[in-house]
Amino acid sequence: MPRLFAVLLLTLTPLLASAEEVIRVYNWNDYIAPQVIKDFEAESGIRVEYRTYSTDSELDTILASGEAIDIAVPSHDALPALINNGTLQPLDFSLLPNRKHIDKQLLSTLVALDPANRHALPYLWGAVGLAINTPQAEAAFGGPLPDSWSLLFDAEQSSRLASCGVSVLDAADETLTVLLNYQGRSLVRSAPSRIERTSRVLDGLRPNLRYIDSERYIDDLNQGKLCVAMAWVGDALAAADAGQPVRFLVPDEGSVLFIDSLVIPSTAKRPDLAHRFIDYLMQPKVAALITAETLYPSGNADSREFLDEALRNQPGLYPNRDTKRRLHALETPPEKHRAAVDAVWARFRGGS
Repeated sequence: MPRLFAVLLLTLTPLLASAEEVIRVYNWNDYIAPQVIKDFEAESGIRVEYRTYSTDSELDTILASGEAIDIAVPSHDALPALINNGTLQPLDFSLLPNRKHIDKQLLSTLVALDPANRHALPYLWGAVGLAINTPQAEAAFGGPLPDSWSLLFDAEQSSRLASCGVSVLDAADETLTVLLNYQGRSLVRSAPSRIERTSRVLDGLRPNLRYIDSERYIDDLNQGKLCVAMAWVGDALAAADAGQPVRFLVPDEGSVLFIDSLVIPSTAKRPDLAHRFIDYLMQPKVAALITAETLYPSGNADSREFLDEALRNQPGLYPNRDTKRRLHALETPPEKHRAAVDAVWARFRGGS
């Protein structure tokens, strides 16, 4: 028997040695530099099975499915529920030496949602605002535009822009937050009946929209097919980088900022390899490559020194002090508000 076992072991050894190590990563669309994945695979010998999503609800469905996922990138407002439900496992800081480069202010913001910052590492962040193709929008509007959310939420103004293309993100909490803020109110502190009344404003906007979508609008902005879009900052800057006369605006009434973080779901098959990938992404030079590709500010505070000077100083990428004053972190509506939020959004998306 020992000799037979030895022969069997010798037979299996080449197969075991050649067994491929794989991690499965889910991330937002257009949210990494493809070269970073290739470089990591070449250096580590680990294959990255990389998949994308475009809405929070898509990620919620994926995480709730029980699918084996090694890394995901949820927005900060989703963290409390994911942690409380046991969907995420704690990070092992001893395996993340590059955590020292993370922006302390971002960690401070997250600590209220993720006690001791045990579950999430800031990856990319930024603001929600308006991407405006200025020549097209002013021609349709009939003159200079106000720096205001009224371009969307005042039906008379949005109707003047309809001919050149207007879109809204498929993001219920973000949209309703900025709408209620525009009205001088707060989504998380408004009664459900007040939230339900926002449908009246959205009913006035809906006929003037091309669509409600968080992915299609990226290419349309890049191709000059939209003149005003509710946008995440990186998508607006990408359109400008593509040669379109697009500027990113945080309206005078203010807006929300988001922090998207790297997490390891409880279904991860290889949390050890997941830590290696996360730590690789947090190298300042690698983080700078990701920002240069995606045009979103990095959660890595030390990455800015590796950015090209023109990009580092590009208006809109890293908000200035005045813009920061008009931004606040997106908050999660209490559970008693969820039915109202979902009902309003379903009606808006359905166009009824």
